[in-house]
Amino acid sequence: MNHDVIIIGGGAAGLFCASVAGRRGRRVLLLEHRARLGSKILISGGGRCNFTNLGATAGNYVTSGSPHFPKSALARFTPEDFLALVEQRGIAWHERKHRQLFCDHSSKQILNLLESACQETGVTVRLNCRVLSRADGPGWQVERTDVGFRVVTSEGVFTAASLVIATGGLSFPQLGASPFGHELAGQFGLRVTPTRPGLVPLIWAPADRELFAPLSGIAIDAVMSLRSGAASFREALLFTHRGLSGPATLQVSNHWLPGEPVRVNLLPGHSAADLLIAHRTGGRGVKAALRQLLPERLVQAWCERHAPAKPIAQLSRVELDALSRNLHAWEITPAGDEGYPKAEVTVGGVDTAELSSKTFECRRVPGLYFIGEVVDVTGWLGGYNFQWAWASGQAAGLVV
Repeated sequence: MNHDVIIIGGGAAGLFCASVAGRRGRRVLLLEHRARLGSKILISGGGRCNFTNLGATAGNYVTSGSPHFPKSALARFTPEDFLALVEQRGIAWHERKHRQLFCDHSSKQILNLLESACQETGVTVRLNCRVLSRADGPGWQVERTDVGFRVVTSEGVFTAASLVIATGGLSFPQLGASPFGHELAGQFGLRVTPTRPGLVPLIWAPADRELFAPLSGIAIDAVMSLRSGAASFREALLFTHRGLSGPATLQVSNHWLPGEPVRVNLLPGHSAADLLIAHRTGGRGVKAALRQLLPERLVQAWCERHAPAKPIAQLSRVELDALSRNLHAWEITPAGDEGYPKAEVTVGGVDTAELSSKTFECRRVPGLYFIGEVVDVTGWLGGYNFQWAWASGQAAGLVV
């Protein structure tokens, strides 16, 4: 059962890499431990798959290693390149805000594109095929030999000159996500940066839950940022009974660390000071001013915690300034995040210093490649992580 290439992982990166290698005439074996391919593809984008973002650049990715690492792969396979494949297959698509591209109809169309490309290029796919753990201790039965790699699975023993790991991260464990890729990297002596949930909702601290949990369902335009200045996003902010969600929160979560406060500008594009001063006549209070721009329930809860219970006209300059600053930089310290079951991606992974940015081959283990989410490269919300899957899969697929 010899092959030129074994790819472990039947998600976006693995499937695309397999089709690229197969198109070169390589004998490719794709192993997937679940009964179906592309489970995360099918649920993405609300079932319509946000398959890329036309604005994707290296600046849209978080890595604890070199921020330059994603540049090569992204430059050599662009969003326009994947869009061309979508159009060749006759898949109708549309663009939403922030240059996000979605299927008009179904995520299944993207999965069908990838599966068809693999079939057309002679890729062999094995479903329900698990790599076996070692019988004599921790780890997996994957070995480097004189001529390549030997992989022992529930379906038999397979060998190949090249081995590509495309098993993804830890998000969505209900869809079969596991630490396999990170563990295998460690087994070969590679560094793995600490992992944590990314693009994930944040939860209220106990001191905030009672007051703000009843705001569940409220969505506002806001700027969420970190005190450190490491991240700032103007997007929709959604209040939930558990905490904060919506695109603004998910974006910031890629950069947020436990114990760190987040800042919310409740009035982006407006001057809180001017708003308050404009409402200082007639004995009006802070609530009356804020109702002009914010939902009533949010105004009530926020003012209960942060606004003096007296007319604006009676506020001192110091009080007005403090109130204005708080409206533009309301600080909340989340108790944590909702974890991998609610996270769209995993932050951290195989250290980029271990890999070639052009081929994704391990510098210290020739013939071994890591692509996609298993690598310590995490994209913003909005199609960036799919573009990383395509770009990294293409880079490895051209050389394995």
